[in-house]
Amino acid sequence: MPEDQTSEPNGTVVTVDFVRHRNAMLVQADLGSLFVDYYLHLADHKIAHAPGHDALLKQALAAFTLHAAARPRNEHLAWTIGLQDPRLNLFLAGDNEDCVVAGRVFTENVREAPQNVFFSELMPSRGAERRRSVANFAGADIFRATEAFYAASEQRLLRLFDLGDEHCAMLLSHPDCDEAWLRQLPLAGVKALATTETLARIEQRTYRWHCGCKQSRILNALGPAARADLAGLFGGSELIHVQCPRCAASHAITREAMEAWLAAAARTP
Repeated sequence: MPEDQTSEPNGTVVTVDFVRHRNAMLVQADLGSLFVDYYLHLADHKIAHAPGHDALLKQALAAFTLHAAARPRNEHLAWTIGLQDPRLNLFLAGDNEDCVVAGRVFTENVREAPQNVFFSELMPSRGAERRRSVANFAGADIFRATEAFYAASEQRLLRLFDLGDEHCAMLLSHPDCDEAWLRQLPLAGVKALATTETLARIEQRTYRWHCGCKQSRILNALGPAARADLAGLFGGSELIHVQCPRCAASHAITREAMEAWLAAAARTP
């Protein structure tokens, strides 16, 4: 009889601890497995980013995953980070009910703006009203951009650290936080927190890369344009390729499938 085996779900384990006597939250993770899934996704869909753009998306994905782990379990989140130099948009989406994250880079038709801008969208639960907030920031360091967003929108002190070897940490102030300590804490101090401070485990979550895009969702997104001008949408072709707006995955949509979807939608009361 085979030995009974149990294993953790595949993904990146994110730990959340409370730093006692400092009133701060420590969120940290080895993001290696999440980045592996991200690169497998790029390979599967033949997506090639410029090295600099890839580095920015990885940094954004790290910050977003730690941010998500610090939020309640029922929330759905999205960030759009607009940079002017280089001119691109980074989009991140996450679902805390399933502990999944995804993201992509937009480099085409990015609007010129006087400042970099950070948009955050939050849905407390499925079907709830979305909450939006926005902040400006300087530079192209996504960790510093996230800190600026927290200061302006959340009105909380946040610090993000790259601990090396794809291990990142986030420290977030709570009421009565020792902000003087948090502001001056060096990288070496973050690495030594387990020995220099009293940590109390709050929870542990496992996040994985997953978008959930599929043909039915793409057809639904194309529905308004198809109703308005089906011929113009397909441009005389029987097949179009559409990128998922959340993860850039390519989906092949046939005119026949679009027509069938429109017919089915018309029959639905």
